[in-house]
Amino acid sequence: MLTLLLATVETTAHSAEAAGPIEGLRQTFVHFGVEPKYLVMQVISFLILFGVLYKFGIKPTIATMEERNNKIAAGLKHAEETQARLAAAQQESAALIRAAQVEANKAIEEARKAAKEFGDKQQADAIARAADLLAKAQQSIELEHKKMLDQARTEIARLVVKTTEQVLAKKLSDADRAAYNEAATKELSVL
Repeated sequence: MLTLLLATVETTAHSAEAAGPIEGLRQTFVHFGVEPKYLVMQVISFLILFGVLYKFGIKPTIATMEERNNKIAAGLKHAEETQARLAAAQQESAALIRAAQVEANKAIEEARKAAKEFGDKQQADAIARAADLLAKAQQSIELEHKKMLDQARTEIARLVVKTTEQVLAKKLSDADRAAYNEAATKELSVL
């Protein structure tokens, strides 16, 4: 088939050289069964079909594709902006969390310090109250001791006076007895 085509082109080329380029082209078309009037009609039909397809098919498709590309680009831009805002929000929240953590640690430390101070104050107050109670108890004991000693002295003096009276009543006169009683009372009250 290729050889037939080459042979035809060669003969057409030889005859076209003799008659001119347009005549040679016409003979080539005729040899292949192509008639110029039909070729022109087919070219016009093709151009009309191309124009209609371009206007109603290709052009809207290209416009739709451009619109879709614009939407995709806008979506990508929006996604990048959203991602940037998200990163900024994450950094801000991390900073807020760190600040809250520092503040919480500070509050905990202050609470510990206040609790320690309160405990120390309560302990100091308890020690002071205990010391005060101990001092009052000591004073009370001393007062009771003095009171008991005074009562014991009084009782001893009374017993000594009574015993002395009984012993001396038999052997001393009333004036001597009174003098001894006074002397014994003075001596016992000094003790």
